[in-house]
Amino acid sequence: MPRAAVAGSLDAAIRDAVRPIIDRLSKAVARSMEQAIALRVKAQVASSVRTKRGPGARRRRSTPKKELTRWVADRRARRVPTFVIELTGLDTKRQIVARYGEGVSFVKGKPAPKPRG
Repeated sequence: MPRAAVAGSLDAAIRDAVRPIIDRLSKAVARSMEQAIALRVKAQVASSVRTKRGPGARRRRSTPKKELTRWVADRRARRVPTFVIELTGLDTKRQIVARYGEGVSFVKGKPAPKPRG
């Protein structure tokens, strides 16, 4: 049984020799992780501050709304202006194109073009 005591003292000697190395290594890893996390948090805070409107934030200029006086019924048209709805009695682009044809232009204050035959 004397061998068991030698093995126990050998394990203790290895642990005593390795413990300072592990302590230094764990402190270095903890410091490195702390710096990496701090940089990431700082970047996220900076990006969130830029997106919120604060006193120094720039605002986009909105284009002033213009009154439409001319409208062409084509595939790119999105909405039908109210003056065209009042002029034709039709409220969708599809109905207007079906009756008047594609590419017909409507001008505010003038009569509606002739429907296609």
